[in-house]
Amino acid sequence: MKVVFHEDFYQIYTSDPASASGRMEAVVEVIKHDVDFITAVPATEADIGMVHDKVHIETVRHEGLYPIAALAAGGAIQAAILGLEEPSFGLIRPPGHHASSGSAWGFCYFNNMAIALAVLKKQKKIHTAYVLDIDLHYGDGTVNILESKKWVTVHNIGTGARNAYLDEIAREMERCHADIIGISAGFDNHQEDWGGLLLTDDYLEIGKMVRAAAIRCGSGCFGILEGGYNHRVLGVNVRALIDGLSAGL
Repeated sequence: MKVVFHEDFYQIYTSDPASASGRMEAVVEVIKHDVDFITAVPATEADIGMVHDKVHIETVRHEGLYPIAALAAGGAIQAAILGLEEPSFGLIRPPGHHASSGSAWGFCYFNNMAIALAVLKKQKKIHTAYVLDIDLHYGDGTVNILESKKWVTVHNIGTGARNAYLDEIAREMERCHADIIGISAGFDNHQEDWGGLLLTDDYLEIGKMVRAAAIRCGSGCFGILEGGYNHRVLGVNVRALIDGLSAGL
C-alpha cells in the first residue's frame, strides 16, 4: 500500500496530543517495511480556499501553523487521488475533522478530508463521495462543511457497545454507493486509548468492510489519520486498518 507521509510531520508544532513527540514515529516504526511511502506536498492556498474562508486561513497563518496544516491537507489530497486507483493512507498531522469553514478546534486547523474531496470533485475525478468517520469524537467540521453538498454523504459512527459500533459500519457499507470512500481514521476509540472500546482486530475488520464496499461499488477508498494518542498501540492499529484496506490486493 502507498502511504503519504513527510518527515516534517515529526515536528512538534504545538503542545497538544496530536502533535506529541513520538506519535508519528510510533506508526512509521510498525509499517515502514511493508508500505511504499509517498512524500507529501502542501496543498495550494487555492485548494484550501475551496473549503475555508480567507479570515480562517489568515488566522492559521498568523499562528505560525499554515505550513504544517497545508502539508497535511496536501497529503490528504494525494491519498485521495491515489485511492482512486488502489487503497491508500495519509499518515498526516495536524488532524482535520474539527475544522469548519471559518473556525477550528480539537487539534485541527484545516479540514483535510473536505479539502481532498473538494479537489477531486473540482477536477471531475469523482461525482459522489462517502466519508466514514471512525474517530472517538464527532467530526463536526466535516459535517458543517459537507452536509449541504448533495454529492457527499458523511457518517460519524456513534458510541456504544463494541458490536453495535461494528454492526453500524457494516450496515453503512452495505448501502454505500459512491465513487470514493474516505475514512477519517481516528484510533482513539481503541480499548487502550481514550475511548476504551475497540480491539486492534476491529480496525482490520473496518478496513475489510470499506474495501469490500469499494469493490462492490467499483470505487476507490482511502484513509487519513485523525485521532489516536496512545503511542504504544497507535502503530499496530494503523497497520490493522491498512491491512484491511489492502485485503485482496
